[in-house]
Amino acid sequence: MDLSTFLQQLVNGISLGSMYALIAIGYTMVYGTLRLINFAHGDIMMVGAFLVYLAVAVGLPFPVAVLVAIAGSMAVGVMTDKIAYKPLRDAPKISLLITAIGISFFLENLFNVLFGGVPKAFPAPGYLTISFKLGDVILPLMVIVIPVITVLILGAVLWVLFKTKYGMAIRALAFDIPTVKLMGINADYIISIVFALGSALAAIGGIFYAISYPSIDPLMGVIVGLKAFAAAVLGGIGSVTGAVLGGFILGFTEIFVVALFPELGGYKDAFAFFFLILVLLFKPTGIMGKDLERGRF
Repeated sequence: MDLSTFLQQLVNGISLGSMYALIAIGYTMVYGTLRLINFAHGDIMMVGAFLVYLAVAVGLPFPVAVLVAIAGSMAVGVMTDKIAYKPLRDAPKISLLITAIGISFFLENLFNVLFGGVPKAFPAPGYLTISFKLGDVILPLMVIVIPVITVLILGAVLWVLFKTKYGMAIRALAFDIPTVKLMGINADYIISIVFALGSALAAIGGIFYAISYPSIDPLMGVIVGLKAFAAAVLGGIGSVTGAVLGGFILGFTEIFVVALFPELGGYKDAFAFFFLILVLLFKPTGIMGKDLERGRF
C-alpha cells in the first residue's frame, strides 16, 4: 500500500468512524443511565433518514428537512420510552431487553409497510456531494464535515453532562433512580431528555450515513446499529468519550481490512466484531470502561 492509498483509506476510516461514534454516544448514554441496551437505537437512525426523505418529498428545503427529521426522531425516541420502557422500569432487565428488540422489529416493519422494502435514493443536495483533491487523495466534503461535527457534538454532550444542572441530574439518576426521586427530581423527565438527546444523535448519524451512502431502506439501521453498539462496548459502554474512540477504531478496522485484504471484503463486518472480541478478552470493560459503581460517562 503506497502513501496516497494509505491516506485515502485513513480519510475514509475517519468519516465512517465518526458516523459510528455519533450513534454509539446514544447507546452509551441510555445504558449509562438505565442499564438498558436499546436495540431500537439503530432503527432511530433509519427513522431520521426516512424523515428527511419524506420532508424533501413534500417540498421542504433540505436544511429544514434535516431539522424536522431530528425533531421527529427525538419524538420517536421519547415516545418509545414513555410507551414501552417506562411501564417496565422496575421489571427485570431481560424484559426491557426483549421489549427493545420488539420495538426494533416494529419500526422496521412499520417503515417497510409505509415505504416498501425497495431501497430509495436519498435526496442529498449537490453541494454536499462535492469533492476536493489534495494531491492523489480525494476528499469528499462530508469526509471533512462529519468528523468536525462529531467532535463538536462530543464537546457539547460532555458540557451538558458535567457543566449543567440537567447533566448533574442525569449522572445522579445513573446511580440511583429511587433516591433521585426522593430528592424532588422528576426522574421520568430527565430520562426523556436522555432518550431525546440519544435519538437526535442517532438521527444525525443516519443522515450523514445516507448522504455518504445515498440509498436508504427500512433495514439500514440493523447492521450499522449493531456496529455502533459494538463501538460503544469496545470503547467502554458507559463512557461517552469511549464510545467516540470505539467508533473511530471500528471505522478504521473496517476500512483497512478491506484495503489490505480485498479478497476478504465480504467479511469486513466479521473482522470488526472479531476485533471487539479480542479487546474484550484483555479488557472486559472496554478501552475506557469505568467501574460503573463509581463513575458514569
